[in-house]
Amino acid sequence: MLFDKIQKEDDIYQPTPKIGASFGGCLTFENIKHRYQTDNVIHNLSLEINPGEVLCLLGESGCGKSTLLRIAAGIEQQMSGSVKLDSVLLADENSFTPPEQRRIGLVFQDYALFPHMTVLENVMFGLRKLTKSEAKKQARIALKAVRLAQYEDISPAFLSGGEQQRVALARALVPRPSVLLLDEPFSNLDRLMRDEVREATISALRDARMTSIIVTHDAEEAMRIGDRIALMHKGTIVQIGTPFEIYRHPNSLLAARYFGSLNEVEGVCTGTEIETALGIIPNRQLMEKGKCKVCVRPEGFLIDKPKKGCKMGRVLRHQFLGSIDQIEIAVEGLEQTLIARGRPELTLKKGDDISIDILALETLVF
Repeated sequence: MLFDKIQKEDDIYQPTPKIGASFGGCLTFENIKHRYQTDNVIHNLSLEINPGEVLCLLGESGCGKSTLLRIAAGIEQQMSGSVKLDSVLLADENSFTPPEQRRIGLVFQDYALFPHMTVLENVMFGLRKLTKSEAKKQARIALKAVRLAQYEDISPAFLSGGEQQRVALARALVPRPSVLLLDEPFSNLDRLMRDEVREATISALRDARMTSIIVTHDAEEAMRIGDRIALMHKGTIVQIGTPFEIYRHPNSLLAARYFGSLNEVEGVCTGTEIETALGIIPNRQLMEKGKCKVCVRPEGFLIDKPKKGCKMGRVLRHQFLGSIDQIEIAVEGLEQTLIARGRPELTLKKGDDISIDILALETLVF
């Protein structure tokens, strides 16, 4: 009995079994256009996802993210443009490859598990070309990889949301598709479970070296998991790049706003400098002379005790948020208040006077 208990506890520390590596494909969209009735959903969209890459498709609801996945999977046919996998044409205006022949897997937002089947039978569903014994073997390896082997004989209805998501992932991975599409796979989970399931999912995708597109509307989530992020707005890609590139060097005010709150201040570029109500900053982005908008993220301020020669502000509100503090500040000459975040050494309270300075490297100018 004691030996059995120790053995079970030791199982926790055993390495996670891995699903065999797939041959990740290169998925290409060229000049995709699509509409529903009179509503244009996707406009002249071109995008290439590299083999083995995890690409996050980010954007607000209704911008065309899920429609693009459905076009890739073959659930819908685009009005014009083409979809290719490793240079092989899957669909254009004149041809269409059905979903089951595309080597592309899709994990739906609601998981779409079959309630009349067991967990094991759900995972075996896409392995009908194999013998029953081989399909069971492969399905069990997949369930072990997502830590659900003990639930193979029960209905998915008895599993938690996070466990159902992992079953759906195992079912999608086990046929080893060239591309896997995941439509907001973590949106139905609470925050604690979301972090755990997300890490397990990305680990499984990277282990399998599978080309993946993950749809999300959460910018922080996209930065955590994507090799690259494609930001969509009203049916077009407005910017694509690594999380660092797209956060630090947004190509538009729209893109900058999507990655967190901004303090937006009017400015005037005079050449080598930009004059603002908060002081003068260098013209690092080589803006042309004239009016501009200076954007400072909440972490882009340096706050201290009142000092001569510095811009002065007054604390309107001070909030403790755990790992950071958030401070709302009124500044003379500005109609709007500023929001600053950080870990100030000062103990601040409402009504305190402070000096405030902009960290030049943390500013964006448009």
